Amino acid sequence: MREREERFHVETTVSDDAVCIHAAGVIDIATVAALRAALWAAPARPELRVDLSEVRLLSAAGVRALVAARLRVRAQGGELVLVDPPPMVDRVLRATGLRRVIPIIEAAPERMLAGV
Repeated sequence: MREREERFHVETTVSDDAVCIHAAGVIDIATVAALRAALWAAPARPELRVDLSEVRLLSAAGVRALVAARLRVRAQGGELVLVDPPPMVDRVLRATGLRRVIPIIEAAPERMLAGV
């Protein structure tokens, strides 16, 4: 369990119009449950932002969690937005086609949180 905590960490910030989930570390089959729990626990808001700036790896399990979250958020009338994916994560988003269907913004975390 301790190794999982060191490999992945997630924090959630909530405002009136957005929820920001900041993920850090490796998102793979061993850690995706923590990301999924944060995504599902997020209260309904017009925008759910997932800050990927500190994610080192995004596996197929992470991609599936993001797709499921997008469907859930859209069903509630909101929008899922990915923020600052690093190059390795961005390659996964391009290869899977997620870059075409999920909005991505490039923003420094402090600017992103200021908007929340």
